[in-house]
Amino acid sequence: MKLLTFVADGRERIGAYHDGLVIDLYEAAALGGMVPQETWRSLKALLAAEEEGLRWAGTALRVAIEQDEVGRAGLAWPLADVQLRPPIPDPSKILAIGLNYRDHCVEQNLPEPKVITLFAKFPSALCGAGAPIVLPPREVCAQVDYEAELAVVIGRGGSDIPEDEAYEHVAGYTCCNDVSGRDVQYGDGGRQWVHGKSFDTFCPLGPWLVTRDEVPDPHDLAISCTVSGEKRQSSHTGQLVFRIPYLISELSKSLTLQPGDVLTTGTPGGVGVYSSPQRFLQAGDEVVVRIEGIGELRNPVVAG
Repeated sequence: MKLLTFVADGRERIGAYHDGLVIDLYEAAALGGMVPQETWRSLKALLAAEEEGLRWAGTALRVAIEQDEVGRAGLAWPLADVQLRPPIPDPSKILAIGLNYRDHCVEQNLPEPKVITLFAKFPSALCGAGAPIVLPPREVCAQVDYEAELAVVIGRGGSDIPEDEAYEHVAGYTCCNDVSGRDVQYGDGGRQWVHGKSFDTFCPLGPWLVTRDEVPDPHDLAISCTVSGEKRQSSHTGQLVFRIPYLISELSKSLTLQPGDVLTTGTPGGVGVYSSPQRFLQAGDEVVVRIEGIGELRNPVVAG
């Protein structure tokens, strides 16, 4: 399934994408006489219900499709007619991994890391597909960069998770753009990563969450980023230095993972700061992150 959070008719809803349409899962459930848990009004709460919540979502979607009611007013909308929010608008944390693609190490003339580089992005940086990336005033931040990333969304929470059980804690995957203010990030001797990466709108996420069952191997996906039609990054998740089960296991030794937490897995080579000449985002640009089997995250860039 492709699960998402969206706004239609002035109300935020949870839904599923099917054949060009966004279907309200609550309305679909009512159509089938299903009684969902009232708390399942957000994808984070739905994921916290684990298999029960996902079964309910899958059944509601099937009801809408099988009864051929997806065109009914108030139940489904064309994708272009809704406002997409981040699939999980309110994660407890966004865990981000730095220097995790071999080709990204090469472009910096750095050896592959032996330990994980972990930083965070504040949830207030989130925005959905189609929402603008807002450039700060140049005197605040003048070097805004793009970073295409595969993001993992946690379903079942936990701590001290064995590596061979890590996938059981994955709800699904989505696209992320780890937008980075480089002059802020590398300021003060390179000690301002969280600040440089957590400006408002600096974490586009979406367009939807693709459930784990639809992605047989997250390490076998093409990933790319284009800026105003120019391909700037083109790589493959097989380039990951630290793979997803290892990341989940290692992080869970010190952090309790919770349903809806977002783990971004790093960016491949081709970012603007290490290009020659450098290429930073400008007002009027459009950034598109594409990941095979996941989808396309498209965001315009505007001046603040």
